[in-house]
Amino acid sequence: MIERLEDIVSRYKVITEELSTPEVLNDYNKMKSLSKEQSDLEEIVNKYNSYKQVEMEIEGSKEMLKDPELADLASQELPALEEQKEALTKELEIMLIPKDENDDKNIIMEIRGAAGGDEGNIFAGDLFDMYKKYAEKQGWRLEVMEEEKGEAGGFSQISLMIKGENVYSKLKYESGAHRVQRVPVTETQGRVHTSTATVLVMPEVEEIDDDLDMSEVRIDITRASGNGGQGVNTTDSAVRLTHIPTGIVVYAQTERSQIKNKEKAFKILRARLYDLKLQQRDKELGEERRSKIGTGDRAEKIRTYNYPQNRVTDHRIGFTINTLDKVMQGDLEKIIEALITEDQRRKLAGE
Repeated sequence: MIERLEDIVSRYKVITEELSTPEVLNDYNKMKSLSKEQSDLEEIVNKYNSYKQVEMEIEGSKEMLKDPELADLASQELPALEEQKEALTKELEIMLIPKDENDDKNIIMEIRGAAGGDEGNIFAGDLFDMYKKYAEKQGWRLEVMEEEKGEAGGFSQISLMIKGENVYSKLKYESGAHRVQRVPVTETQGRVHTSTATVLVMPEVEEIDDDLDMSEVRIDITRASGNGGQGVNTTDSAVRLTHIPTGIVVYAQTERSQIKNKEKAFKILRARLYDLKLQQRDKELGEERRSKIGTGDRAEKIRTYNYPQNRVTDHRIGFTINTLDKVMQGDLEKIIEALITEDQRRKLAGE
């Protein structure tokens, strides 16, 4: 660990020196790239400096033990310093875990009503409200990309973009099937029903980051349908994209502007193609994918929301809390922290 940390410190010093050279100052892309790398390393460097400072203080206290007049003071200080060193060691181990290349990206999230008909769609709407409130608590911005409302409420499908700091790092574990157990508003006998909605979280892909071949995309311009305000049905503004090699179809009509709908549609298409690429890569890795907490597989039942017992259980890590009412108001932090902690534990254990 110390060797890796020393290498990081050396690299940090090299970057700092390079950032002051005329060659880098005159090259915007190079400066942007190095500045980001420096920012990524800075927290580790500062933590390692704290670690080295504590080590020096421990050595100083051990020297003081040899002095009869200072031995009592040193023996009192040493346990706290050793404890501090142990805590810093654990923090550094976690910081040295290879970072997910997408952690600092914005996301595109798709929520769909699944099993349960109208109740599945209503629950999809409840999940949308939950993530919306969580995003507000985090200071993130949320934008609806596309939506298909359910007849009884909620959504049969809704796509949204969430922008902010490290969005993917926190919400990447949300992909999968979310199960709800409750008495639906349409139930007359008071029986508890089980329904599901699926969530897919994809990192935003910038145009410069992908290799989308435009000749493989068919673009159809159509008239928007459904609710959307005055004028939505009177102009050819809706955009449907078909990616011919994969058969992926994206439809966007929330904006009156054809240009804006096309922009949204391409963002969703790029995210879906990138997600497909990640799934293929994980499949090739085989067993490694099974150890992951967030697989992106919609068929995997990841969480149950039990309303009669006010309980939420994440089945992947066996984590349960009895504050469903608060969770649905966007209080997701305890669940997300538990998922992150378990993910880090598995990586440190080499699972």
